[in-house]
Amino acid sequence: MSFFSGVSNNYIPGPIVNNPLKGLCEKVCIQVKKVFDACLKQQHIENQEITLTNFTPPNPTAPLTFVSGQSSATEKPYLTNLVVTRFEDRPNFARISATVNMPVDIVYTDANGTQGVAQGVLSVPQDVVLFLPQPSIIPYNIEVVASVMIANATITDDTAVVECCALIVLKVVAETELLVPSYGYCHIPACQEFSQNACDGFFDMPLFPSTAPAQNINNQNNNNGFNLFS
Repeated sequence: MSFFSGVSNNYIPGPIVNNPLKGLCEKVCIQVKKVFDACLKQQHIENQEITLTNFTPPNPTAPLTFVSGQSSATEKPYLTNLVVTRFEDRPNFARISATVNMPVDIVYTDANGTQGVAQGVLSVPQDVVLFLPQPSIIPYNIEVVASVMIANATITDDTAVVECCALIVLKVVAETELLVPSYGYCHIPACQEFSQNACDGFFDMPLFPSTAPAQNINNQNNNNGFNLFS
């Protein structure tokens, strides 16, 4: 079982049915990252150089032929050269410039037909305007979420020149304690154990044959003017 097993329960996440106020029982203080502002940018990038490292397996035989590339499965995007400049005439807004660095994995085959993977970082400058909260003891932070899909690449030695699509989300966030309405604690259902029993499927079958197919045939033939079982 899980939250998404289809079991109806007022104390598990899911869509609200009927009156959303029904079941509210308390106001709770939760510690979360509050997002004060965010913006999304989609870019088609061409002729971008990426330095490749961590070839696996090591020392592939040139030339290397590109197979595929995407965001790293283990490394997260990060910001460098971050500069935040508030506008004097717009005190709640600021210019935010930074370099978004997106780790990527590039899959290739070498001259011997051996497939390998190398790592690199796609760095893209950004210059945007976002809402900023007023100064406080708990500081705000600028964070980034990004994803990259590399459509094509030419690999020479330890450099890849890529064509890719990048999706970048810049956010202004702060660790806060928010007061929110609550329905109480979640009910955590028992786990459904995974098994590959040889009898799975067999024991799920009904003990005796169902008559549903025969009834369907009977109904169909009744429409034709006769009864199969008459």
